[in-house]
Amino acid sequence: MSSSQTLTPQTLTPRALEILDRLVAFDTTSRLSNLALIEWVEAYLDGHGVGHRRVPNADGTKTNLIATIGPDIPGGVVLSGHTDVVPVDGQPWTSDPFQVTPRGGRLYGRGTCDMKGFLALSLAAVPDILSVQPKKPVHLAFSYDEEVGCIGAPDMIRIIASELPRPALVVVGEPTNMEAVSGHKGINTFRVTVRGHEAHSSQTQLGASANMVAIRLMGMLCDLAEQLERDADPASPFTPRHATLTVGQVNGGTAVNILARECVFFFDLRSPPGLDPKAVLAPFFAACEAADAALKARFPDTGVEVVQRSHTPPLAPETDGAAEAFARRLAGDNGPARVVAFAAEAGQFQEAGFSTVICGPGSIDQAHQPDEFVEVSQMERGGAFMARLVDWAAAGE
Repeated sequence: MSSSQTLTPQTLTPRALEILDRLVAFDTTSRLSNLALIEWVEAYLDGHGVGHRRVPNADGTKTNLIATIGPDIPGGVVLSGHTDVVPVDGQPWTSDPFQVTPRGGRLYGRGTCDMKGFLALSLAAVPDILSVQPKKPVHLAFSYDEEVGCIGAPDMIRIIASELPRPALVVVGEPTNMEAVSGHKGINTFRVTVRGHEAHSSQTQLGASANMVAIRLMGMLCDLAEQLERDADPASPFTPRHATLTVGQVNGGTAVNILARECVFFFDLRSPPGLDPKAVLAPFFAACEAADAALKARFPDTGVEVVQRSHTPPLAPETDGAAEAFARRLAGDNGPARVVAFAAEAGQFQEAGFSTVICGPGSIDQAHQPDEFVEVSQMERGGAFMARLVDWAAAGE
């Protein structure tokens, strides 16, 4: 069929909204399994005769999913998104977060914006892509554990890079108001564990407070954060312009009158392309090594341990990037170049050698919030994007 004659956003978008209802109903908070959602997607793909492949985690409790619609040839497009969502614990929701609630032109629910709306649009396009007997393939790449450090995608990306006919480009559907975004900051997260030696707080000569050591180390991170702000490139397109460094969690001590046996804190560094995180943190790592040696010299069972929890590379804007040009054409986007401060799996795809762009429905301003929502108009814009994708697949441009 000719998709320009029979397929419009008005026919694709309602299908996407029905799928969104199903996807949001699965509680895929990162601490939980995503297998029930994946099984539903597999059944949907099976119903359309589309093959698929799991790329699971080590214990099989979570999995990525790869599927190809169309011929097994190079030059296809990857539509990628994560299946996990952030927690709703303690947030003042006014409706059930795991049920899509329409209200005032908005669709409320956890993941509607970040980023099950894009997953729903991608799945809604499947029967239409098949119906035009596509000359180029569209690959679906759905990941797990993006929200806790982009942990799941690397194994999936390796499979795509090594075993699929080489795709031409990747569209990562994070919420960007259906506008093309060509760059994002990278993120590196760390856990620091300081082990002290307990004693009565009046007898500091008999012990070592993990809290006191940790405070000095966190103070160094605060100084480094201020230095990064001072050193910001005035021409940087990011907001904020500089790399950001924050301590997000701290837990230490037993009682006010006991020298703390342990203090654990977590921090993240979000850096723009071109800034080496290892170089930035080198003085801090050296300070941790010195503190470790000083503690062990007094009490062998003490010390400082630094563990990197995650590493997500930045997405660097590409000169005449194929992915950005493709997304702009399908989204009808003639706006200025854009970058975002949040990290995404796009940098991981680019690191693997794929031209990559971010473009999806909804605004990052609604992501992770109570009463998260995506506007119906954004889903309609996403439907128009997918309708043009069907045209592209049919033409094999």
